[in-house]
Amino acid sequence: MSDIDYLKVMEYSLDPLIIHTDYRIMYVNEAAEEFFRTDKDGVVGQSPLDIFRESSKDAIRKRIQSAYGKPADVIEETVYRTDGSTVEVELYCHPLMIGDTQAIQTYVYDITEKKEREKKQTEMVAEINELSAVLVPLLDDIAVLPIVGTIDEEKARLLLEIIPAKVRKQNVNHVIIDFSGVYTLNQYVTDALFKITSVLALLGVRSIITGLRPEMAMSAINKNIDLSLIPTLVTVKDALVYMHVNVQS
Repeated sequence: MSDIDYLKVMEYSLDPLIIHTDYRIMYVNEAAEEFFRTDKDGVVGQSPLDIFRESSKDAIRKRIQSAYGKPADVIEETVYRTDGSTVEVELYCHPLMIGDTQAIQTYVYDITEKKEREKKQTEMVAEINELSAVLVPLLDDIAVLPIVGTIDEEKARLLLEIIPAKVRKQNVNHVIIDFSGVYTLNQYVTDALFKITSVLALLGVRSIITGLRPEMAMSAINKNIDLSLIPTLVTVKDALVYMHVNVQS
């Protein structure tokens, strides 16, 4: 084990790695050079605190000091690259001996894509919650659910989770699912359509579909989707007439 060149092992790591002691950088690997858009000569001897925002430096300083005794927990932080750009990362550091020098090794993980996914998920949940809130009651047991925009796989899954609970909470027996705000009948839309109506049927709730454009209906036929089991009408008004509701012109 003593013959292993640890710095060479570190150099070939795909993750950005930094070794520092006494708040001075001793070494960075090639991945860290690329990530921070710098070179070894530009950072060796500099303080690892320089990559952090001023508001974070006190906490990071204490974290580094504690890491000489034991590995620190993984945290999320925003760091600066040498060109002034910022990036969100996960940081993990642990104590390390380099020869006779007690040091700390810090792993830097770029979580930009993770944060973008989380943001998209949060926005989607908010959108679905807003959509489910627009379960418009028409009569005591009839409501309209307007479906708008683009339906992807995740949104379809959230619809399937939220809508039946919302319908049950409002004691609705008939739901008019209006697709006039949807312009493309893709596989996600059709899957969501049939899954939602099937779940509602199990709850004793009858579904009626409105707003399918001719091209969407043709698309359904071309995909061998059988709409005959679900009443499909042109407008919400037509659906109310179908249910023998007196609709004023």
